[in-house]
Amino acid sequence: MDLSGRTVLITGSAKGLGKMTAITLAKQGCDVAVNYVHSEAEAVGLVSQLEQLGVRSIAVQGDVAKQDDIVRMVETTVSKLGPIDILVNNAGPFFRERRFFADYQVDEIEYLMRGNLLGVMELDHLVLPMMRERRWGRILHFGFGKAAEARGWPHRAVYAAAKVGLVSFTKTLAEEEAAYGITVNMICPGDIRGRYKELTMQEAYLEADGETPVGRPGTGEDVARVIDFLCQAESDFITGNIMDISGGLDPIQTLPVLKQRNH
Repeated sequence: MDLSGRTVLITGSAKGLGKMTAITLAKQGCDVAVNYVHSEAEAVGLVSQLEQLGVRSIAVQGDVAKQDDIVRMVETTVSKLGPIDILVNNAGPFFRERRFFADYQVDEIEYLMRGNLLGVMELDHLVLPMMRERRWGRILHFGFGKAAEARGWPHRAVYAAAKVGLVSFTKTLAEEEAAYGITVNMICPGDIRGRYKELTMQEAYLEADGETPVGRPGTGEDVARVIDFLCQAESDFITGNIMDISGGLDPIQTLPVLKQRNH
């Protein structure tokens, strides 16, 4: 099983989970467009690393929350690498700071919604014609653990709303595009942070994690290997799925009890 000659655009792939996905798909023979916003040095370094694997690769700057950037990212990828066969929507703005919805600024709400929902839809819309023409395509969305249950997530109202909307969109698009040989699935990583985003599973086996039920931290490889599997030609029967890659961790229930402010 390999993906030789396929072109993949991975948003937010200069570092972290996106980087591990880029390396994994390049090893399968994919030509890779590495997208970044500010991490130009990391993107250029990754391009060099991927080229050493024998594939073509380019670095494409662009913010998924900005429509003009989205169009330019796709046009640049197509002009330099060819029609996009695989789109991995990895990027999505997220605020670590815990805040009530009432404390968000309007421009922050719009940015989170555009980056996590509307921008993803617009990217999908741009690549669908070329996938339809070739009657083959793989689209991957990113969510969060338990997103398919549409539960409330205090302090994460906007991000959660965008991703839960993306759950419905994933399922709808999967049904609409199945006849064209296009699959659409959502990956929901667990709480994989910092250096773990670029670690291998073998490295994680050497560490313990008391919060995750399986007993070890999750890694970028855990996520990338599932994406690799879903991109294979033989995975054409798997579409419209929302997959938790979390080691059994529930990111919502493990949060501290919500406390109201004292006025």
